[in-house]
Amino acid sequence: MKKLSLINKLLFFINSVLATILLLSYLLPFVSPNSMPAFGVLSLLVPVLIVLNFFFFIYWILKLKKQFFLSGLILGVGWLFSSPFYKIGDKKILLNNDVKVMSYNVRMFNYYKWSKDSTITKKTFDFIADKNPDILCIQEFYASSKISFSYPYKYIKTKSKTNKFGLAIYSKYKIINSGSLDFKNSANNAIFVDILKKKDTVRIYNIHLESLKINPNKENFGEKSSEKLFNRLKKAFQKQATQTEQFLAHEQQFTGKKIICGDFNNTAYSWVYKQISKHKKDAFIEAGHGVGKSFNYPFPVRIDFILTDKSIDVHQYKTFNLKYSDHFPILAKVNW
Repeated sequence: MKKLSLINKLLFFINSVLATILLLSYLLPFVSPNSMPAFGVLSLLVPVLIVLNFFFFIYWILKLKKQFFLSGLILGVGWLFSSPFYKIGDKKILLNNDVKVMSYNVRMFNYYKWSKDSTITKKTFDFIADKNPDILCIQEFYASSKISFSYPYKYIKTKSKTNKFGLAIYSKYKIINSGSLDFKNSANNAIFVDILKKKDTVRIYNIHLESLKINPNKENFGEKSSEKLFNRLKKAFQKQATQTEQFLAHEQQFTGKKIICGDFNNTAYSWVYKQISKHKKDAFIEAGHGVGKSFNYPFPVRIDFILTDKSIDVHQYKTFNLKYSDHFPILAKVNW
């Protein structure tokens, strides 16, 4: 430190703080938000912490300073023991009997006109028709007469007969069973269908965990508003934990093959992700590349997932950078 300039000493102090917080964040998957809700808020910042520590790592290397060891070591620990932030390579295997699974939070097909582009609804329908997934899981679905997906089977669950907001699963394979978990005191939910593919029965879950309701364009990050936002996030994370526990209890009742799609409203560094993905494959980790950003936010964040049983092979994974919603559609090709 004696050989550092005053500015570099200040930068290394900031670096030390960020590295320490990142190291602590590796404990997040092991701490339920129900026990420490404030700690859960940190999961949203992990991608930012990784990027900042990487910048410091490069900065000290370019300066030929040994301080690069700090962030380098912390990033190395995360690379070995945490969910990968960046995938260098991808996998591309093509089999004729692959099953294409898409998960997409469509933001109610622009029903409330969040975008002034009046063609977004048609663009969304055209995109889905072009990709032609065998199984389509939609979050923030809105039951509209404009929907014309050509699927022989579907299960749609809205909040009520008058409230047309909800979840939907469309399938080219016969649906022999379906149901809803009906999260209490929440606009969010999880649904499932059992599909029949030849002699195999596979359960498909479509999950939409409690929304955080963060809008960077509208939030006022002043002192009072920041405290209000923080408290709202804590309550949302607690609800996510309760919903996750309800899902896990339901999931354990089915012993066959499972595919889980959804918008978790949380990152791969969270407790809810660790619980739901336990003993499963993450399609992005198996076959994706890049950062897998699935939410249209200033920094890269992956909150939409396709998970499969260990017995299911993931041959391809892709995120489509389309701004027809505040989420990006994700598509995996799987086989069993």
